[in-house]
Amino acid sequence: MHARQTLDGLMDEPLIACLIQQSERDLIVLVATATEVFSLQETEPESILSGEPAALIEDIEGPVIVTRSGRIAFPGKETESHIDHPIECAERAGADLLIGTEGPHIYRHTSGTTEKVETFDQLECRDTFHTPWGSPASVRSFASTCGGVVYADIHVGSVMRSPDSGAHWEPVTPDLHEDVHQVATTGAAPDRLYANTAHGVYLSDDRGGSWTHRLTGFPYLYGRAVAVHPEDPECALASVSRGPHGNPAGQLYRTDDAGTSWRHVTNGYPDTVDRNIDTFQIGFSNDGRSWATAADGLYVSEDRGQAWDPFWTAPNDITLIACN
Repeated sequence: MHARQTLDGLMDEPLIACLIQQSERDLIVLVATATEVFSLQETEPESILSGEPAALIEDIEGPVIVTRSGRIAFPGKETESHIDHPIECAERAGADLLIGTEGPHIYRHTSGTTEKVETFDQLECRDTFHTPWGSPASVRSFASTCGGVVYADIHVGSVMRSPDSGAHWEPVTPDLHEDVHQVATTGAAPDRLYANTAHGVYLSDDRGGSWTHRLTGFPYLYGRAVAVHPEDPECALASVSRGPHGNPAGQLYRTDDAGTSWRHVTNGYPDTVDRNIDTFQIGFSNDGRSWATAADGLYVSEDRGQAWDPFWTAPNDITLIACN
């Protein structure tokens, strides 16, 4: 592994433990359609939940599935919870589960209890949160580090940051496009944050304190999904398109130099799809394999996203994926 060192030159012990736990687990990929969630291992896919999935988590604690209607399910366990706001995303934060909703609001699920995070609702900048169509803004995605830093992208309203696993929140330096569609981190560089926006990819190496715009190689600027290699923070995937409507002509790109240059993915994966490659539709598993969807197809790459092969065809179009 190439985990980043702390400033005093010593590896942070909780970070090492986190990375080792992640790397030792057998591969599981969760795949969602609009009405069902499947668990894929090296065997036949298994349907594990029916509903309208909003977010999937597959990690050392086991699968978590949240639905847009507010259901929080833990397949294989008897416990379930429910909240009254439409759910958009979820993320592990230490032993807790953070849930992002319309409003926007963040809830913390701990030991079977779900409570709203009031410090997030008290942010002074939330008066600027909006959507172009007039509905309430939402927490669209989370990204976290093993050190307890969590990021929440607001659609629309830039990125918020928590230094303590979601207990307290503050805005990052807002020197990036406010329409953020996904944020991504990697345990190999805990200070680094990628953000894909309506104006392309931005990169921060100081936890959102400053940003650089990384566009070279993109034919279009409208971005949706982004994912980072678990052991190499220079390697990432991102999707771009012509825009949110009409014929988006979604395309997948990869970088080996932290977005200094982007290359179009065409080997084994469709050159262009007739929709956006959306938030949560690309990812890396902890073994370094790359994953991406196109309509009802799930694709896998063994070489950091250069060449791709079909992995599975779902019964309907794939909306979300998650892998460990």
